[in-house]
Amino acid sequence: MSDEPAISASGLRKSYGAVTVLSGVDLQVARGSVFALLGPNGAGKTTTVRILSTLTPPDAGTARVAGLDVVQERRRVRKAISLTGQHAAVDELQTGEENLRMMGRLHRLPRARARRRAAELLERFDLTEAAGRRVATYSGGMRRRLDLAAGLVGDPQVIFLDEPTTGLDPRSRRALWDVVTGLADGGVTVLLTTQYLEEADRLAGRIALLDAGRIVAQGTAGELKDRIPGRRLDLVAAGPADYEALERALGARTTQRDPARLTLGVTTGGDAAEIRALLDEIDPARTAVRRFTVNETTLDDVFLALTGQAATTETAGATTNEAANEAATSDREHTGV
Repeated sequence: MSDEPAISASGLRKSYGAVTVLSGVDLQVARGSVFALLGPNGAGKTTTVRILSTLTPPDAGTARVAGLDVVQERRRVRKAISLTGQHAAVDELQTGEENLRMMGRLHRLPRARARRRAAELLERFDLTEAAGRRVATYSGGMRRRLDLAAGLVGDPQVIFLDEPTTGLDPRSRRALWDVVTGLADGGVTVLLTTQYLEEADRLAGRIALLDAGRIVAQGTAGELKDRIPGRRLDLVAAGPADYEALERALGARTTQRDPARLTLGVTTGGDAAEIRALLDEIDPARTAVRRFTVNETTLDDVFLALTGQAATTETAGATTNEAANEAATSDREHTGV
């Protein structure tokens, strides 16, 4: 049983009317690992998570979570998982301790056990000092930690996190990263979707890139970066007219475009002679390029190369069908309730 993946999916398909959202998704997530699902707007990430967490049935294909079929053993799957959405689903009128004790009772824990479990989680998530305060007084980072704590009341084997650090400041985001890493170290399997490529690079042992309803690449961050040879040369133009001239001169060699910042990216081996030759070719007068930098390959480069677009937030870009489907249920449905 220990060798069986915590999450496995084969040939998942889903359509809403004439719109195909998933076109045969295959996934394997090892137990006790952090797995990141990345993709451009409307790629199908939310739908994938909804299927794996039993909120939406697939049109075709199979999926097992914690060794259980998500369709045939839906109720048992829900007892083994926790799903946390983008917004903290906690009662602001109650204290942090009251929220966790309430969740314990909803999980049918005896009163004494619910009280002990709440105290354990408050300490684990560094919320003991704020336990008696109403959640309305909590910062965004504290609410997210309490939300995660609530999802752990029932000791889930698998946790689904849908963009868990959306809206958090950098300090709170890093604190939550530590929490997620601690979950995996404790044997919990975490599948997260994120709009932050740095987050996937930092947290995930393996990453899957979803585009147009299909998995186009899977592997570790290093393996994905190895798919893009060399480094990236970023060129900043002196002005809008220079930007257009450089873009024409580079042609198909351009890998990234940012007109607002007058920046163009092109793949390079990083050799000084190669860079000098390129600059002499596209800017012989040495007036069009204001400055340039050579960068190591990042997940952003991989994302752009494999999907044809840069990573963006998903909240405003999800397909109409995905957004409507997501709105039909709450951000998180605690299992076993």
